[in-house]
Amino acid sequence: MIRTGRKQGPYRPRTEETLDAGKLELGEDFQDAECLLISEVKVLLEAQYESKKEEKNLTDVYTKTLEYVQKFSRYTNRDTIKEVRALLKPTNLEPFECAQLGNLCCTEYDEIKSLVPSIGDKISDDDLDSLLKQMDSLKKYQG
Repeated sequence: MIRTGRKQGPYRPRTEETLDAGKLELGEDFQDAECLLISEVKVLLEAQYESKKEEKNLTDVYTKTLEYVQKFSRYTNRDTIKEVRALLKPTNLEPFECAQLGNLCCTEYDEIKSLVPSIGDKISDDDLDSLLKQMDSLKKYQG
């Protein structure tokens, strides 16, 4: 053991950072990260699919992620995705909250508030209800 002459304190294990998505405490890695809708991830992965397939560069993670987003994507075309983003943009919500609204596709404002409690009073119940109805309408009538 090498001594440096400095007295070292007792060993303290690193404490894990307490994270809580309900309070928008997502951790250091997500501070400046862009939050995507599952439908947006689907568009990106499908755009890469053919070139990866030709190069035989399809990993298990890529394939399983593609299967997941194809199964859970709520919006099937790019125009609808753009319209959903346009609806969410003027709200006073954080990017994470907007992504949750777009991914969960709740139809009742009290349901989304219970699933994403950080929304709280950032948007009125009437405005949130109207937003959810518009998003539901886009989902139902997409081409």
